[in-house]
Amino acid sequence: MKTYMASASAIERKWYVVDATDMTLGRLASECAKILRGKHKPTYTPFLDTGDYVIIVNAEKIQVSGKKMEQKIYFSHSDYVGGAKYATLREMMEKKPVKVVEKAVRGMLPKGKLGDQMYKKLYVYEGPEHKQTAQKPEELKF
Repeated sequence: MKTYMASASAIERKWYVVDATDMTLGRLASECAKILRGKHKPTYTPFLDTGDYVIIVNAEKIQVSGKKMEQKIYFSHSDYVGGAKYATLREMMEKKPVKVVEKAVRGMLPKGKLGDQMYKKLYVYEGPEHKQTAQKPEELKF
């Protein structure tokens, strides 16, 4: 019996749209990362990007449990001395809710070139509208 290994030319990709309204941030991110990676397919190959495209709409309506809105901290640095910036989840949700979802999904993908390739298939939007209607994405429920 031989093990099937997918080749780059044999990969078929679908488009999925996910409504993030009232979904928990971590559960949404892990499910989307699984689809971006291709682990839901029987043709999954660890060293190839076999995943599908994911569109997340209503990013500003995600939920978190506990005291994460005040206690979860996002860190960034400008590479200059004293250039550290800190923001709580509440501040990030007010300014850039798309960035919150993108960072959560990105953290659950592999690091390196393969993860970068998978991350490019993620599209996140604040409101209910998205630009990928021509691809005819399927509704995905978790």
